Amino acid sequence: MGETKPAARDSKAIFKSQTRRRFLRGTLGTAASVTVIAAASGVAAAHFPVRLDIDIQPKNEANFIDLDEHKSVAVAVHPTEFLNSDGERETFDPTAEAVRYRFGSRFALDDGEGARPVGDGEVMTVEGENGDGHDALVLTFPVAKTGLDGGEETAWLYWERDESGEHGYAGVDSVRIYGTGTATRDAESEASERELFELFRRLITALTTSG
Repeated sequence: MGETKPAARDSKAIFKSQTRRRFLRGTLGTAASVTVIAAASGVAAAHFPVRLDIDIQPKNEANFIDLDEHKSVAVAVHPTEFLNSDGERETFDPTAEAVRYRFGSRFALDDGEGARPVGDGEVMTVEGENGDGHDALVLTFPVAKTGLDGGEETAWLYWERDESGEHGYAGVDSVRIYGTGTATRDAESEASERELFELFRRLITALTTSG
């Protein structure tokens, strides 16, 4: 995967709010899990049960994403243990699994879309209050591909078990979305129009020359 593990001091700075957030998440875990699993209904719930422990924008507690200003969003994936569909205890270690993730709005992911990570991510050490710690995989996703439009209160991460992309695990975290992403979409549209125009110009030139 070509992982890099930075100095512990840097990791602690990046994840300085992680312990508190994970504690709060654990305190509310039972109620939140029931809500999330209930919301994850239908085919997506069956194929991507909520098993991942993720932290969106680990550098800020508010998990805010500015669709107009942010070009990318970071998502930390932590190891988890759970009972699988066979009733056996399973450990998901993101640093040892294939990097097959999609991130974004629930609607985008259910449609087979969403943002793919830029590269294979980085392995970072997360330190706990008791001196213990674990390795987490931090992935970076392009905001423009997430399908987020400003009306979401949560964002989702799907991990695909194999190349088919039909089965795997899901994770969800709360977010605060700012902006609408209109500026980014307009810029992409203009770029596409310029590329189309240039292609058309070359085609006309080629036809004229050959004639």
